[in-house]
Amino acid sequence: GEGFMKWQKCFDCGQSFHGAVFHALGWACWKTYAGRPETNEYRAKAMGVLGETLLKSRPEEALPVLEASLALKRRYWSHDERSILGAQENVSSCLVMLQRYDEA
Repeated sequence: GEGFMKWQKCFDCGQSFHGAVFHALGWACWKTYAGRPETNEYRAKAMGVLGETLLKSRPEEALPVLEASLALKRRYWSHDERSILGAQENVSSCLVMLQRYDEA
């Protein structure tokens, strides 16, 4: 199956979604898994997808989502260094987009 990539890339042609479609799918992904427990891996991934979609067009809205995603990964998946580094990179990229260089 296509897994979580279905929220970011067309299964038929392989093209990445963009613009309003990308934004809408980020929210749809989050709404699909938001009702699960905080410790659920799919819920955590959905939060990351939402943060990444917001980052493209609305970095000021993305920052709290990305920070929450990072905190969640540190709390429940502290052994997954790659995932934590990716979440840290997303927060840093967002801070740069917001021109908050000292915090990045």
